[in-house]
Amino acid sequence: MKLICSKANLLNGVQIVSKAVPNKTTMSILECILIDVTENEIKLIANDMELGIETIIEGNIIEKGQIALDAKILLDIVRKLPDNQVTIETDKSYKTNITCEKAKFNIIGKSGEDFSYLPSIERLDSIVLSQFTLKEVVRQTIFSISDNDNNKLMTGELFDINGDTLKVVSLDGHRISIRNINLRGNYSSRKVVVPGKTLNEISKILSGDTDKSVHIFFTGKHILFEFDKTVVVSRLIEGEYFRIDQMLSSDYETKVTINKKELLECIDRATLLVKEGDKKPIIINITDEIMELKINSTVGSMNEEIDIVKQGKDLMIGFNPKFMIDALRVIDDEQIDIYLVNPKAPCFIRDPAGKYIYLVLPVNFTTVN
Repeated sequence: MKLICSKANLLNGVQIVSKAVPNKTTMSILECILIDVTENEIKLIANDMELGIETIIEGNIIEKGQIALDAKILLDIVRKLPDNQVTIETDKSYKTNITCEKAKFNIIGKSGEDFSYLPSIERLDSIVLSQFTLKEVVRQTIFSISDNDNNKLMTGELFDINGDTLKVVSLDGHRISIRNINLRGNYSSRKVVVPGKTLNEISKILSGDTDKSVHIFFTGKHILFEFDKTVVVSRLIEGEYFRIDQMLSSDYETKVTINKKELLECIDRATLLVKEGDKKPIIINITDEIMELKINSTVGSMNEEIDIVKQGKDLMIGFNPKFMIDALRVIDDEQIDIYLVNPKAPCFIRDPAGKYIYLVLPVNFTTVN
């Protein structure tokens, strides 16, 4: 096998597929990136058996073939090569020469025949989004998945397609994030749970361009994302997702309209007094035209007032400040509406158009004087 391509193209391709290389595995072949030039294109592939990524890069094929190279070594080498043309050449014993200007590396590869290709997915059932939309919806929901494998469904996000709407949901037992996206067409109903790891890695690869599309295909056990010259295939998380509608309520006793930036900055300031690992709540006291925020920790205390528009009853309630900050950071609206019932019930931040809903459970607190 022999190919020639630019360092920039090679580095970009290796960085993309490296996201599917496992950190730990007992199968050394999975630690490799497959360079496949058996057809008339240069394919780079990585696959950890849960997530697989394939991308095509520009270059010249001098001799067809394939080789599996250690991903970390390959990435480190390519990063530090001069910015010029790179030649990769292998022989029958899998010795691989990587040459760029006067730099020449010789490493031992593995047979490409041992490599696990991406599962074959029929491209039938699909939806189309812009790269910007998918990147944004992941950013706006991914923070509230669980990193605890005890409940696998909480480590993923629900993609719920119904007609011309895609609802994306994540939850971790303390909060729920929901985003509703208008699709370009009407689609048959479908619900799948996509691993958070897959969505995280895809969002890093996407350009975020509003003019570029992502085609998303579904099968019973897999989801496939196709964009630019890259294909990402992931196993779905099996099982029935939580019944979110039962957790959502439109009832409220108190509605607060507030400047989002002011609230976010105030809570952010309050966390300066909370040591890492401390579970000190921020206490919010809502009266007629004022929201007072208080925090009291071993470091010190703080209180601040923000002007609000209030409907309904006065209320005092406590929250984990991090959960509130996470939700507020991904809301773009200048003014937000917060709906509350009582100090023990969830609070909802939602917009009138129904594009987003963020639910945060309150925490118990002792009153700060």
